Amino acid sequence: MTTCLVRLLLLFACALGGTWPAWAADPPPVWISEPIADLFKLRPGMRMDIPLAGRAVAFTVAGVWRDYARQNGALVIERALYVKLTGDRLVTDAALWLRSGTKVDAVRAALAASIAGAERLEMIEPGAIRDQSLSIFDRTFAVTYALEACAVVIGLFGLSSSVAGQVLARRREFAMLRHIGISRAQMDAMLAIEGLLACALGVGVGLALGWLLSLVLIEVVNRQSFHWGMELHLPWGYLALFAAAMLILATLLAAASGRRALGNDVARAVRDDW
Repeated sequence: MTTCLVRLLLLFACALGGTWPAWAADPPPVWISEPIADLFKLRPGMRMDIPLAGRAVAFTVAGVWRDYARQNGALVIERALYVKLTGDRLVTDAALWLRSGTKVDAVRAALAASIAGAERLEMIEPGAIRDQSLSIFDRTFAVTYALEACAVVIGLFGLSSSVAGQVLARRREFAMLRHIGISRAQMDAMLAIEGLLACALGVGVGLALGWLLSLVLIEVVNRQSFHWGMELHLPWGYLALFAAAMLILATLLAAASGRRALGNDVARAVRDDW
């Protein structure tokens, strides 16, 4: 009973992103990439059968890893076990973990000098693979940056037109306020505050919808198109700078549009009101 409870707790922990510890009674471990985990609904600690040498061999999923080089899925098992099961000693791919402080260029030069036919080898760092994959991802959505700029410009023009329309519709109201002693600076401040509040509401709604859209892109679109996941990272500094710039521009634009639409003919507006 205790063993079953422990295994259930480990399964739950692995589902949150952990790795499965080795148990003596478990089949040999296998590490799978994200496409396989998503396709077959596998998580660390689960069992899976892999066809090797014409028969199905049971393995335990020890962990799920993110592979930026292969989009169709990959399996990793111990080489000694693979040779024992299949008798195949050919190697077409290898990964090296360098010690801290080791120079990558020095390792490449040493491999090129010690391996026959090294000119046909392709050696690349995981960071370079990741950067290349992300650059492809960015190029795919490059048009969104242009759409973002267009949306900002259209939003500012829309705010300007809205403020100007509101001022024209409330022209007599503003003229009466001027007539009873409200200064032009106070009128401009009132219009600026209205524009600031309208822009703050728009920025807040836009950030919330953008966050939801980013979740859809990362968890749905990205996994279906590229077959690997990404960590959600919110650029708080950039978002704060963008929101502050939008609020400042909207405030200045609202005050300028209101001043231009209101004009200086206060007496005529008051006389028309009477």
